[in-house]
Amino acid sequence: QVQLVESGGGLVQAGGSLRLSCAASGRPFSRNNMGWFRQAPGKERAFVAAIRWSGDPTYYADSVKGRFTISRDNAKNTVYLQMNSLKPEDTAIYYCAATMGVIDLSIYGYEYWGQGTQVTVSS
Repeated sequence: QVQLVESGGGLVQAGGSLRLSCAASGRPFSRNNMGWFRQAPGKERAFVAAIRWSGDPTYYADSVKGRFTISRDNAKNTVYLQMNSLKPEDTAIYYCAATMGVIDLSIYGYEYWGQGTQVTVSS
């Protein structure tokens, strides 16, 4: 079992930055591939970024490429999502997810999910 707890969400103006954190406990974190997903009101949960257990490679949705950076600190059992140049369309609940399997860009590839953290970007 893996427990995931996200933090760092909040309200920010367009153009601003936030850093989300996801603290993991349970199964050795360093063996999990990790992902960030988001769900906007009335929309399906969508892939944002993913990172292999080793820290490389990383993957991004086209909509966030060049603005968001995923990273991890295995010593702290934490994965991060640095979000820069935020836009109103980035407003969503952001979820952290973990998989013991191969890295995946779809929600179906992840066995464990956090409760989510709200990110709101005002224009």
